[in-house]
Amino acid sequence: MTELAPTDLWDEVVGQQEAVTRLQAAVDSPVHAYLLVGPEGSGTREAARAFAADLLSQDLDQVESERARHLAGAEAHPAMIVVERDGASIDAKQSREVVRQSSLSPSEGQRQVFVLVDFHLVGDAAAILLKSIEEPPPSTVFVILAEELPPHLATIASRCVQIDFAAVPMQVLRDRLVLEGISPEVAEQAALAAGGSLYRGRLLARDPAVGARRDAWYRAPAQLDGTGATACALADELLAMIDGVMEPLQQQQAEELAAYQDTFEVAGVKLLKGDLKKMEDRHKREQRRVRTDELRSGLAVLLWQYRDAAARDSGVGSSAAADFLTAAEEVQALCASLVFNPRESLALEALFMSLPRLSPQL
Repeated sequence: MTELAPTDLWDEVVGQQEAVTRLQAAVDSPVHAYLLVGPEGSGTREAARAFAADLLSQDLDQVESERARHLAGAEAHPAMIVVERDGASIDAKQSREVVRQSSLSPSEGQRQVFVLVDFHLVGDAAAILLKSIEEPPPSTVFVILAEELPPHLATIASRCVQIDFAAVPMQVLRDRLVLEGISPEVAEQAALAAGGSLYRGRLLARDPAVGARRDAWYRAPAQLDGTGATACALADELLAMIDGVMEPLQQQQAEELAAYQDTFEVAGVKLLKGDLKKMEDRHKREQRRVRTDELRSGLAVLLWQYRDAAARDSGVGSSAAADFLTAAEEVQALCASLVFNPRESLALEALFMSLPRLSPQL
Protein backbone atom coordinates (compact mmCIF):
# COMPACT_ATOMS: atom_id res chain seq x y z
CA MET A 1 0.00 0.00 0.00
CA THR A 2 1.32 3.48 -0.88
CA GLU A 3 2.18 5.61 2.16
CA LEU A 4 -0.46 8.30 2.51
CA ALA A 5 0.17 11.91 3.43
CA PRO A 6 -1.58 13.18 6.58
CA THR A 7 -5.00 14.68 5.95
CA ASP A 8 -7.10 17.06 8.04
CA LEU A 9 -10.72 16.46 7.13
CA TRP A 10 -11.91 18.92 9.75
CA ASP A 11 -10.37 21.72 7.70
CA GLU A 12 -13.22 21.22 5.21
CA VAL A 13 -15.77 22.24 7.86
CA VAL A 14 -15.71 26.03 7.50
CA GLY A 15 -17.27 28.54 9.88
CA GLN A 16 -18.70 25.95 12.30
CA GLN A 17 -16.23 25.97 15.19
CA GLU A 18 -18.76 25.13 17.90
CA ALA A 19 -20.06 22.12 15.98
CA VAL A 20 -16.53 20.92 15.24
CA THR A 21 -15.53 21.25 18.89
CA ARG A 22 -18.53 19.21 20.05
CA LEU A 23 -17.94 16.43 17.56
CA GLN A 24 -14.22 16.21 18.22
CA ALA A 25 -14.91 16.00 21.95
CA ALA A 26 -17.29 13.08 21.31
CA VAL A 27 -14.75 10.88 19.50
CA ASP A 28 -13.27 9.20 22.58
CA SER A 29 -16.66 8.15 23.97
CA PRO A 30 -19.34 8.41 21.27
CA VAL A 31 -23.03 7.80 21.91
CA HIS A 32 -25.27 5.83 19.56
CA ALA A 33 -26.54 8.65 17.29
CA TYR A 34 -25.78 12.21 16.26
CA LEU A 35 -28.11 14.51 14.32
CA LEU A 36 -26.37 17.22 12.30
CA VAL A 37 -28.87 19.88 11.25
CA GLY A 38 -28.01 22.66 8.84
CA PRO A 39 -28.65 24.00 5.33
CA GLU A 40 -26.98 22.55 2.25
CA GLY A 41 -23.37 23.64 2.02
CA SER A 42 -23.07 24.44 5.74
CA GLY A 43 -20.61 21.57 6.27
CA THR A 44 -22.75 18.80 7.76
CA ARG A 45 -21.57 16.21 5.26
CA GLU A 46 -17.94 17.25 5.58
CA ALA A 47 -18.28 17.05 9.37
CA ALA A 48 -19.80 13.57 9.07
CA ARG A 49 -16.78 12.43 7.05
CA ALA A 50 -14.31 13.91 9.52
CA PHE A 51 -16.15 12.48 12.52
CA ALA A 52 -16.37 9.05 10.88
CA ALA A 53 -12.67 9.22 10.03
CA ASP A 54 -11.78 9.94 13.66
CA LEU A 55 -14.00 7.12 14.90
CA LEU A 56 -12.72 4.57 12.39
CA SER A 57 -9.03 5.43 12.80
CA GLN A 58 -8.93 5.13 16.57
CA ASP A 59 -6.38 2.73 18.06
CA LEU A 60 -4.71 2.10 14.68
CA ASP A 61 -1.04 2.60 13.87
CA GLN A 62 -0.07 5.65 11.82
CA VAL A 63 -0.16 3.93 8.43
CA GLU A 64 -3.50 2.21 8.98
CA SER A 65 -4.94 5.34 10.58
CA GLU A 66 -4.16 7.45 7.51
CA ARG A 67 -5.60 4.76 5.27
CA ALA A 68 -8.83 4.82 7.29
CA ARG A 69 -8.97 8.62 7.20
CA HIS A 70 -8.42 8.82 3.44
CA LEU A 71 -11.10 6.22 2.77
CA ALA A 72 -13.57 7.89 5.12
CA GLY A 73 -12.87 11.24 3.48
CA ALA A 74 -13.87 9.70 0.15
CA GLU A 75 -16.86 7.94 1.78
CA ALA A 76 -15.22 4.69 0.68
CA HIS A 77 -14.29 3.04 3.98
CA PRO A 78 -15.79 -0.47 4.23
CA ALA A 79 -17.14 0.32 7.71
CA MET A 80 -18.62 3.69 6.71
CA ILE A 81 -22.04 3.12 5.18
CA VAL A 82 -23.44 6.22 3.48
CA VAL A 83 -27.17 5.95 2.79
CA GLU A 84 -28.56 8.32 0.17
CA ARG A 85 -32.06 8.38 -1.19
CA ASP A 86 -32.67 6.53 -4.45
CA GLY A 87 -35.69 8.66 -5.28
CA ALA A 88 -37.50 11.47 -3.53
CA SER A 89 -36.57 10.13 -0.08
CA ILE A 90 -34.95 7.28 1.83
CA ASP A 91 -37.69 4.69 1.36
CA ALA A 92 -38.92 1.70 3.33
CA LYS A 93 -36.75 -0.76 1.40
CA GLN A 94 -33.59 1.24 2.09
CA SER A 95 -34.60 1.67 5.73
CA ARG A 96 -35.05 -2.04 6.26
CA GLU A 97 -31.62 -2.66 4.74
CA VAL A 98 -30.11 -0.14 7.17
CA VAL A 99 -31.79 -1.97 10.05
CA ARG A 100 -30.31 -5.26 8.83
CA GLN A 101 -26.80 -3.94 8.24
CA SER A 102 -26.63 -1.98 11.48
CA SER A 103 -27.25 -5.17 13.47
CA LEU A 104 -24.22 -6.90 11.92
CA SER A 105 -20.61 -6.78 13.02
CA PRO A 106 -18.42 -4.17 11.27
CA SER A 107 -16.96 -5.37 7.99
CA GLU A 108 -13.60 -3.96 9.08
CA GLY A 109 -12.31 -2.95 12.48
CA GLN A 110 -14.26 -2.66 15.72
CA ARG A 111 -16.76 0.04 14.75
CA GLN A 112 -19.07 1.00 11.88
CA VAL A 113 -20.58 4.40 11.09
CA PHE A 114 -23.87 4.88 9.24
CA VAL A 115 -24.31 8.28 7.60
CA LEU A 116 -27.93 8.96 6.63
CA VAL A 117 -28.13 11.82 4.11
CA ASP A 118 -31.11 14.16 3.48
CA PHE A 119 -32.95 12.66 6.43
CA HIS A 120 -35.45 15.53 6.47
CA LEU A 121 -36.94 13.83 3.39
CA VAL A 122 -37.25 10.38 4.94
CA GLY A 123 -41.04 10.49 5.36
CA ASP A 124 -42.89 7.49 6.78
CA ALA A 125 -39.81 5.24 6.62
CA ALA A 126 -38.45 7.01 9.70
CA ALA A 127 -40.56 4.74 11.89
CA ILE A 128 -38.74 1.68 10.53
CA LEU A 129 -35.40 3.13 11.61
CA LEU A 130 -36.41 4.38 15.05
CA LYS A 131 -35.51 1.26 17.04
CA SER A 132 -32.14 0.81 15.32
CA ILE A 133 -31.20 4.46 15.79
CA GLU A 134 -32.35 4.40 19.40
CA GLU A 135 -30.60 1.17 20.41
CA PRO A 136 -27.96 0.06 17.88
CA PRO A 137 -25.26 -2.46 18.77
CA PRO A 138 -22.34 -0.94 20.70
CA SER A 139 -20.19 -1.11 17.56
CA THR A 140 -22.59 1.06 15.49
CA VAL A 141 -22.79 4.86 15.44
CA PHE A 142 -25.39 6.75 13.41
CA VAL A 143 -24.63 10.20 11.97
CA ILE A 144 -27.85 11.66 10.57
CA LEU A 145 -27.82 14.69 8.26
CA ALA A 146 -30.88 16.92 7.84
CA GLU A 147 -31.42 20.40 6.49
CA GLU A 148 -34.34 20.95 8.83
CA LEU A 149 -36.43 19.06 11.39
CA PRO A 150 -40.02 18.51 10.23
CA PRO A 151 -42.49 17.49 12.96
CA HIS A 152 -42.48 13.79 12.03
CA LEU A 153 -38.78 13.56 12.95
CA ALA A 154 -39.27 14.87 16.49
CA THR A 155 -39.13 11.40 18.04
CA ILE A 156 -35.91 10.43 16.26
CA ALA A 157 -34.39 13.82 17.05
CA SER A 158 -35.08 13.26 20.75
CA ARG A 159 -33.01 10.05 20.62
CA CYS A 160 -29.95 11.78 19.13
CA VAL A 161 -27.36 14.32 20.16
CA GLN A 162 -28.33 17.27 17.98
CA ILE A 163 -25.61 19.56 16.63
CA ASP A 164 -26.69 22.62 14.69
CA PHE A 165 -24.91 24.13 11.69
CA ALA A 166 -25.61 27.60 10.31
CA ALA A 167 -25.20 28.93 6.80
CA VAL A 168 -21.58 29.95 6.30
CA PRO A 169 -21.29 33.74 6.78
CA MET A 170 -20.59 35.52 3.51
CA GLN A 171 -17.29 37.06 4.70
CA VAL A 172 -16.07 33.70 6.01
CA LEU A 173 -16.98 32.09 2.70
CA ARG A 174 -15.23 34.84 0.73
CA ASP A 175 -12.08 34.56 2.83
CA ARG A 176 -12.00 30.79 2.37
CA LEU A 177 -12.30 31.12 -1.41
CA VAL A 178 -9.44 33.64 -1.44
CA LEU A 179 -7.37 31.23 0.70
CA GLU A 180 -8.02 28.56 -1.95
CA GLY A 181 -6.56 30.78 -4.67
CA ILE A 182 -9.62 32.61 -5.96
CA SER A 183 -9.12 36.31 -6.71
CA PRO A 184 -10.77 38.64 -4.17
CA GLU A 185 -13.11 40.09 -6.82
CA VAL A 186 -14.36 36.69 -8.03
CA ALA A 187 -14.55 35.40 -4.45
CA GLU A 188 -16.72 38.38 -3.49
CA GLN A 189 -19.18 37.72 -6.31
CA ALA A 190 -19.30 33.98 -5.67
CA ALA A 191 -19.78 34.43 -1.92
CA LEU A 192 -22.58 36.93 -2.49
CA ALA A 193 -24.44 34.50 -4.74
CA ALA A 194 -23.68 31.34 -2.75
CA GLY A 195 -26.38 31.75 -0.12
CA GLY A 196 -24.11 30.56 2.70
CA SER A 197 -23.07 27.34 0.91
CA LEU A 198 -19.34 26.64 0.57
CA TYR A 199 -20.05 24.00 -2.08
CA ARG A 200 -22.03 26.50 -4.14
CA GLY A 201 -19.44 29.22 -3.56
CA ARG A 202 -16.68 27.01 -4.93
CA LEU A 203 -18.77 26.17 -7.96
CA LEU A 204 -19.72 29.76 -8.72
CA ALA A 205 -16.11 30.86 -8.33
CA ARG A 206 -15.38 28.76 -11.42
CA ASP A 207 -18.28 30.27 -13.37
CA PRO A 208 -17.34 33.46 -15.25
CA ALA A 209 -21.01 34.25 -15.92
CA VAL A 210 -22.13 34.46 -12.28
CA GLY A 211 -22.21 38.28 -12.23
CA ALA A 212 -23.96 38.60 -15.61
CA ARG A 213 -26.55 36.04 -14.55
CA ARG A 214 -27.34 37.92 -11.36
CA ASP A 215 -27.65 41.20 -13.28
CA ALA A 216 -30.04 39.59 -15.78
CA TRP A 217 -32.36 38.41 -13.00
CA TYR A 218 -32.28 41.84 -11.39
CA ARG A 219 -33.24 43.56 -14.64
CA ALA A 220 -36.02 41.10 -15.45
CA PRO A 221 -38.98 42.86 -13.73
CA ALA A 222 -38.35 46.08 -15.63
CA GLN A 223 -38.62 44.19 -18.95
CA LEU A 224 -42.05 42.70 -18.30
CA ASP A 225 -44.83 44.26 -20.36
CA GLY A 226 -47.73 41.92 -19.63
CA THR A 227 -47.42 39.97 -22.89
CA GLY A 228 -46.89 36.25 -23.21
CA ALA A 229 -44.21 36.76 -25.85
CA THR A 230 -42.03 38.79 -23.51
CA ALA A 231 -42.61 36.40 -20.61
CA CYS A 232 -41.64 33.44 -22.81
CA ALA A 233 -38.53 35.12 -24.24
CA LEU A 234 -37.34 36.25 -20.81
CA ALA A 235 -37.88 32.80 -19.29
CA ASP A 236 -35.91 31.18 -22.12
CA GLU A 237 -33.06 33.68 -21.72
CA LEU A 238 -32.72 33.18 -17.96
CA LEU A 239 -32.98 29.39 -18.13
CA ALA A 240 -30.32 29.31 -20.84
CA MET A 241 -28.04 31.26 -18.51
CA ILE A 242 -28.69 28.67 -15.78
CA ASP A 243 -27.63 25.97 -18.24
CA GLY A 244 -24.25 27.70 -18.34
CA VAL A 245 -23.43 26.72 -14.75
CA MET A 246 -23.54 23.04 -15.74
CA GLU A 247 -20.15 23.26 -17.49
CA PRO A 248 -18.11 24.21 -14.39
CA LEU A 249 -20.19 21.73 -12.37
CA GLN A 250 -19.36 18.86 -14.72
CA GLN A 251 -15.68 19.85 -14.61
CA GLN A 252 -15.77 19.90 -10.82
CA GLN A 253 -17.47 16.50 -10.72
CA ALA A 254 -14.92 15.01 -13.11
CA GLU A 255 -12.13 16.13 -10.79
CA GLU A 256 -13.98 14.68 -7.81
CA LEU A 257 -14.44 11.35 -9.59
CA ALA A 258 -10.73 11.19 -10.46
CA ALA A 259 -9.77 11.91 -6.85
CA TYR A 260 -12.26 9.26 -5.69
CA GLN A 261 -10.68 6.63 -7.93
CA ASP A 262 -7.19 7.64 -6.80
CA THR A 263 -8.19 7.17 -3.15
CA PHE A 264 -9.07 3.54 -3.79
CA GLU A 265 -5.82 2.94 -5.64
CA VAL A 266 -3.46 4.45 -3.07
CA ALA A 267 -5.34 2.82 -0.18
CA GLY A 268 -5.14 -0.60 -1.80
CA VAL A 269 -8.90 -1.12 -1.99
CA LYS A 270 -10.64 -2.53 -5.07
CA LEU A 271 -13.05 -0.12 -6.75
CA LEU A 272 -16.31 -1.88 -7.53
CA LYS A 273 -18.96 -1.01 -10.10
CA GLY A 274 -21.35 -0.30 -7.25
CA ASP A 275 -18.97 2.33 -5.88
CA LEU A 276 -18.87 4.13 -9.22
CA LYS A 277 -22.64 3.86 -9.57
CA LYS A 278 -23.13 5.54 -6.20
CA MET A 279 -20.86 8.41 -7.23
CA GLU A 280 -22.63 8.79 -10.59
CA ASP A 281 -26.04 8.86 -8.88
CA ARG A 282 -24.79 11.42 -6.40
CA HIS A 283 -23.53 13.63 -9.24
CA LYS A 284 -26.91 13.42 -10.98
CA ARG A 285 -28.63 14.55 -7.78
CA GLU A 286 -26.14 17.39 -7.48
CA GLN A 287 -26.86 18.52 -11.03
CA ARG A 288 -30.58 18.65 -10.33
CA ARG A 289 -29.97 20.46 -7.08
CA VAL A 290 -27.63 23.03 -8.61
CA ARG A 291 -30.27 23.90 -11.23
CA THR A 292 -32.90 24.31 -8.54
CA ASP A 293 -30.59 26.35 -6.31
CA GLU A 294 -29.63 28.59 -9.22
CA LEU A 295 -33.29 29.17 -10.02
CA ARG A 296 -34.08 29.99 -6.38
CA SER A 297 -31.10 32.34 -6.24
CA GLY A 298 -32.22 34.12 -9.39
CA LEU A 299 -35.74 34.55 -8.07
CA ALA A 300 -34.35 36.07 -4.87
CA VAL A 301 -32.35 38.59 -6.93
CA LEU A 302 -35.47 39.37 -8.96
CA LEU A 303 -37.23 40.36 -5.74
CA TRP A 304 -34.45 42.83 -4.97
CA GLN A 305 -35.71 44.94 -7.88
CA TYR A 306 -39.18 45.16 -6.34
CA ARG A 307 -37.69 45.85 -2.91
CA ASP A 308 -35.49 48.64 -4.29
CA ALA A 309 -38.45 50.13 -6.18
CA ALA A 310 -40.48 50.15 -2.96
CA ALA A 311 -37.63 51.88 -1.12
CA ARG A 312 -37.35 54.57 -3.81
CA ASP A 313 -41.10 55.18 -4.15
CA SER A 314 -42.41 55.19 -0.59
CA GLY A 315 -44.70 58.20 -0.77
CA VAL A 316 -48.34 58.34 0.23
CA GLY A 317 -50.48 56.35 -2.17
CA SER A 318 -47.53 54.51 -3.65
CA SER A 319 -48.26 51.03 -4.95
CA ALA A 320 -44.60 49.94 -4.93
CA ALA A 321 -44.80 48.37 -1.48
CA ALA A 322 -47.91 46.42 -2.46
CA ASP A 323 -46.18 45.32 -5.66
CA PHE A 324 -43.24 44.03 -3.62
CA LEU A 325 -45.54 41.98 -1.39
CA THR A 326 -47.39 40.57 -4.40
CA ALA A 327 -44.13 39.65 -6.11
CA ALA A 328 -42.82 38.02 -2.92
CA GLU A 329 -45.96 35.87 -2.63
CA GLU A 330 -45.75 34.77 -6.27
CA VAL A 331 -42.04 33.95 -6.02
CA GLN A 332 -42.54 32.05 -2.77
CA ALA A 333 -45.27 29.94 -4.39
CA LEU A 334 -42.98 29.05 -7.30
CA CYS A 335 -40.08 28.19 -4.98
CA ALA A 336 -42.35 25.91 -2.97
CA SER A 337 -43.44 24.12 -6.15
CA LEU A 338 -39.86 23.32 -7.19
CA VAL A 339 -39.81 20.26 -4.92
CA PHE A 340 -42.31 18.69 -7.35
CA ASN A 341 -39.97 19.22 -10.34
CA PRO A 342 -42.34 21.30 -12.48
CA ARG A 343 -41.47 22.15 -16.06
CA GLU A 344 -39.25 25.15 -15.42
CA SER A 345 -40.04 27.11 -18.56
CA LEU A 346 -43.81 26.98 -18.06
CA ALA A 347 -43.52 27.78 -14.36
CA LEU A 348 -41.29 30.78 -15.02
CA GLU A 349 -43.50 32.07 -17.84
CA ALA A 350 -46.54 31.85 -15.57
CA LEU A 351 -44.67 33.77 -12.88
CA PHE A 352 -43.69 36.53 -15.29
CA MET A 353 -47.28 36.88 -16.43
CA SER A 354 -48.47 37.29 -12.83
CA LEU A 355 -45.79 39.68 -11.55
CA PRO A 356 -46.59 43.40 -11.22
CA ARG A 357 -45.11 45.59 -13.92
CA LEU A 358 -42.46 48.14 -12.95
CA SER A 359 -42.15 51.57 -14.50
CA PRO A 360 -39.46 51.63 -17.22
CA GLN A 361 -37.46 54.33 -15.41
CA LEU A 362 -37.03 51.93 -12.47
